[in-house]
Amino acid sequence: MTTLVPRAPVAAPAKSVTTTAVRQTLLVLGASGDLTGRLLLPGLGALLASGALPGLRLIGSGMDDWDDERWRRRVADSFATVGADGAGESEVIKASRYVRADVTSEEGLRRLLADCAGPLVIFFALPPMVTARAAAALARIGVPPGTRLMLEKPFGVDRISAHSLNNLLATLVPEEQVHRIDHFLGKSTVLNLLGLRFANRIFEPVLNSAHVACVDIVFDETLGLEGRAGYYDGAGALTDMVQSHLLQVLALLAMEPPPSVRAQELRGRTAQVLRAARLWDDDPVVASRRARYTAGEIDGRRLRNYIDEPGVDPARRTETLAEVVLTVDTWRWAGVPFRLRSGKAMSAVRKEAIITFKQAARVPDGLTGYERPDRLRIGFGPDCLALDLNINGPGNPFDLDQVRLTADFGPGELPAYGEVLRGAFEADPTLSVRGDVAEECWRIVEPVLAAWRADEVPLQEYAAGSGGPVDTLLGPVPE
Repeated sequence: MTTLVPRAPVAAPAKSVTTTAVRQTLLVLGASGDLTGRLLLPGLGALLASGALPGLRLIGSGMDDWDDERWRRRVADSFATVGADGAGESEVIKASRYVRADVTSEEGLRRLLADCAGPLVIFFALPPMVTARAAAALARIGVPPGTRLMLEKPFGVDRISAHSLNNLLATLVPEEQVHRIDHFLGKSTVLNLLGLRFANRIFEPVLNSAHVACVDIVFDETLGLEGRAGYYDGAGALTDMVQSHLLQVLALLAMEPPPSVRAQELRGRTAQVLRAARLWDDDPVVASRRARYTAGEIDGRRLRNYIDEPGVDPARRTETLAEVVLTVDTWRWAGVPFRLRSGKAMSAVRKEAIITFKQAARVPDGLTGYERPDRLRIGFGPDCLALDLNINGPGNPFDLDQVRLTADFGPGELPAYGEVLRGAFEADPTLSVRGDVAEECWRIVEPVLAAWRADEVPLQEYAAGSGGPVDTLLGPVPE
């Protein structure tokens, strides 16, 4: 393996941190839930530690019978995971409050809004159906002018509910004030896709159907359910990962060059891609695969069978691995298969996009060893770039060897959730999912969900700690 040290990491233009003197309020609905402690609060802590949001007022609310002290401990513990322990962060913790309330009732929401001052950001850390009920209650009582709304994926539970939720939110605030959160869009490496594609002349001319054989977008993790049955068993890998995160990565990989990285242009280009995306051969049976892990061992940890995990209902037949093959029906990409895969309890962590190029039209007679194609790899964890090439190796000069040239992307200024939070506080929707895009993502996967509910696609099994089922849609994912 050959390592190249880049002069500077490829990156989308950096945004400066706005340190406005206006004191903002963040109201978290669903403050006692897993999402708040695992993602939201660490991201907020990192954002505060960067010097942003001076004087932020933080209010948490939920149905759990917590008091201020317990909520402050949760905030402090979450902030500590990202080293957010400075004076400013301590002031936010000390002043933060918890209000027990039914966030789907008008009375409960009125009490909460009465406690808020200054520009308001409302974060819905709630399941989709509860989010819809809370938004409906807010629509009946209204919100302060300038309020921004942040919603965690999934946005609705299908295309119809996503459309209904979008219409409801439009009665509350303009679309530009709705921030649908997909923290993959906050990852610095994903944003680096823009710089990689559009600031390097050697790549963009060959990223099309004339030169690309296929594209793989893979997000495999070694973790199992990890106590998240309450959410995950009702969602599964397709809804949790493919319908949201991986489709957003696909859109960035396949989009046409935008004139700028401002929200209107960037989100317009990604929407074009998703409108053109559909299942390969329009057949969910041949273009999708699902599986569920059984008992096994990963790095010395013994994982029980998924259906034996606490809170899992075996009758739901929830998948822990989902794979779909799509086509992007545009002039650039027509005929190129895009495979999206995500699996839990896999043998190794893999978070990358792999662009496999077609092999040379002809190789001169006498050269051997060129069977493996060139590949461009964009890693999302660790954040890196790699290029697999065939070159004349040591020894016999007629034998070609494949080498991998690698470069590390620089770490982001903030963790993913911190980046998307910053966008909301700065009233910048660039990193959020537009309403029509949320609906398109459901349109793409709905035929698969319907086929799976009808048992037209078998639910395979794989041992925890393995590489997944042997059968694949396009052959093994390239190593």
